[in-house]
Amino acid sequence: MAEIARALRLYWVLQRATMRGALQYRLNTVISVVTGAVYQGSGFAFVWVVMHTFPSMGGWSLREIAFLYGLRLTAHALCMLPLSSLIGLEWLVREGELDRVLLRPLNPLVQVMTKRMGMGQVGDLLTGVVLLIVAAPPWNLAMIGFCVPAVVGGALVEASFHLSLSSLSLRMLDTRALRGFLDDVFSKFGSYPMSVFGGVTQWVLTFVLPVAFVAYMPASVLLDKTGSLNVPALVAYGSPLLGVALFALAYRVWERQLRHYQSSGT
Repeated sequence: MAEIARALRLYWVLQRATMRGALQYRLNTVISVVTGAVYQGSGFAFVWVVMHTFPSMGGWSLREIAFLYGLRLTAHALCMLPLSSLIGLEWLVREGELDRVLLRPLNPLVQVMTKRMGMGQVGDLLTGVVLLIVAAPPWNLAMIGFCVPAVVGGALVEASFHLSLSSLSLRMLDTRALRGFLDDVFSKFGSYPMSVFGGVTQWVLTFVLPVAFVAYMPASVLLDKTGSLNVPALVAYGSPLLGVALFALAYRVWERQLRHYQSSGT
């Protein structure tokens, strides 16, 4: 626990420095945030157009879909805000910059995560939070008490897969195709109720790539729609715990791949 607390403190200090650096270019920061918000807003606009043709989707109304979309987008933003720097991990390996990271007496993952600040993800976060607030049913303490860990758990589920695939960059030349596929699956399937997909697809998105645990199951709990789930309601209530378990496993994968890292010699 002491090691985790130290890593979190270190992350916060380094990330604040990175943020101050990014804010030196104010116009670029504003454009990045607005671009992220517009991009994600256009994705929901497509759903809105479709829902005006079909009054419900898998038994979910437009307001419920908006809440699900906002929940997934908020979790996605919380995932990518700290992990956006992993996109550049392959470059660090090829150019030998990772050697410098490993020579410092600091957690290597924290150093990589704080190399840049994903300002576009701030736009994602703003859009997701606005959708959550606008589309949510009347809030109470019980809902808030479940929603907060559910969003964090959903972010950790997605983060665990991004970290695991990025870890492969330590031993593979290029993982962009795998990471692009993963991002498409989470973004395209995670914004819709699982009931709109076939039985095999639902099973894959629940037990192989647990996209359903990011937003669909927590949203089902918060909207009182657990009766339509293909798993017991207790599993949906425990969905935040899956994120913690998967991220702990992903970190073990990262440590294992790091032990097998061989410098490029550049």
